Amino acid sequence: MAAIKKNAAAAPATSRTRLASLIKRARDTMRKDAGMNGDLDRLPQLSWLLFLKAFDERVEQEGEALNPDGYRRAIEAPYRWEDWATDPDLSGDELKVFVNDKLIPHLAGLVGDHAEDPRNVISTIFRDVANRMQSGTLLRDLVDIVDEIHFVSTDDIHTMAFVYESILREMRDAAGDSGEFYTPRPVNRFMVQQSFLKLGESILDPASGTGGFLVQAYEDLKDQVRTDTQRKRLHADIRGIEKKPLPYLLGSMNLLLHGIDAPQVRRANALLEMRNSTAADRVDVVLTNPPFGGEEESTVVKAFPAGYQTQETAWLFLYSILDQLKRGGRCAIVLPNSSLYATGETSIGAKIKKKLMQDCHLHTVVRLPQGVFAPYTQIPSNILFFEKTGPTSEVWFYEVPLPDGRRGYTKTKPMQLEEFSTCTEWWGGEKREARENNEYAWKVPVEEITGSGFNLDVTNPHVGDDLTRRTPEELVDELVKTETGILELLEELRTKLGAKK
Repeated sequence: MAAIKKNAAAAPATSRTRLASLIKRARDTMRKDAGMNGDLDRLPQLSWLLFLKAFDERVEQEGEALNPDGYRRAIEAPYRWEDWATDPDLSGDELKVFVNDKLIPHLAGLVGDHAEDPRNVISTIFRDVANRMQSGTLLRDLVDIVDEIHFVSTDDIHTMAFVYESILREMRDAAGDSGEFYTPRPVNRFMVQQSFLKLGESILDPASGTGGFLVQAYEDLKDQVRTDTQRKRLHADIRGIEKKPLPYLLGSMNLLLHGIDAPQVRRANALLEMRNSTAADRVDVVLTNPPFGGEEESTVVKAFPAGYQTQETAWLFLYSILDQLKRGGRCAIVLPNSSLYATGETSIGAKIKKKLMQDCHLHTVVRLPQGVFAPYTQIPSNILFFEKTGPTSEVWFYEVPLPDGRRGYTKTKPMQLEEFSTCTEWWGGEKREARENNEYAWKVPVEEITGSGFNLDVTNPHVGDDLTRRTPEELVDELVKTETGILELLEELRTKLGAKK
């Protein structure tokens, strides 16, 4: 094929308006193809092409410019973007065969020389990539559109990151219909902000999805970087684990666009990864919203100690994180109300909360308002903040109120970051000084929590429990919570009875 190399550095900046127009053209082109069925097909197709174009300009061309004699490309001819994507004569069935039978298998087979080698990221992504377009002509059109997008300047990268985040929001909308719930940006920004991150700390999201927590952590820290050594260390310290191929691809692309050339995200089952980790793998900070309400396969459950084996993913993640943190490390994690409520000597949830409060200082539970994850689920959720600095002596609770006149959130009227402002002011900075009881905040001694069977579903004492003041949604939530607790106890009883046979 005759390669036609374009001078990307001489290309004009891609404005936000033009970029949005190009993305729209790309999606319109994919809609014409018989192999594409909705955004769950179209967005991954666009993402792996964008990944290759961004990697070529952002990593490969920059690397050669900085080190013309010593830089070795991760992707070599004839698989470089400039070799095949810019060749107008490569189209139709010839292009489709090249992409399906040569390009994707080659990229999937790359092997890096070391942990930070970007070839490892590329091969992990492309092991699960498939070209879903049936028309080689439409594929040529799509590649030509992607080739008009540039990543050579900081402005270009920020512009693409902005538009890509809008694509991710739509991806989350589509995924929500299939049971995937992603963390709203105000929630992950608040969690990162109140974790008071520092350069040199290792930061892990063991359920990293599309990379929201990792990107936010990187954005918070990158302006503190002063040397190339610090930059490399920061890139290595932003770590994730993701089990599913589609979120892994989207998350890797998201991190790349935000400036991390070789994202340190592993494609694996995080629960097994954390169970098999060593002391050297422990981290300073965990930021995560693990899947809850799901069930893990038996091989994963059996990897946990007797007495802590459950198929509820939220409990397994919380237990694993306790071991994954370094001494002095800290965590911010989203958990549903049902996790807070689980009590009783035989309850695995209560046992894990007991271990949490013995090993760590659970200093704050932020109770999120109704419908934060709407419209995908109305399950009430909470953020637990804890430090591995010794046992808990008391727990502060803070109930984030709904805005005046609101009964919940919707897809068109989601939660905003400003709604955390009163909580941020009350927080008391990194050392949590001068906290006071108020209409939204209250303190509970550990003896009271222990005496309740480790129930952390503590009602705001300043509101009371007047049924006439509670919404129908709240009353239904209370019934669901009670039934969930009963079902959990019955499930454990059935497991014990089965084990005795």
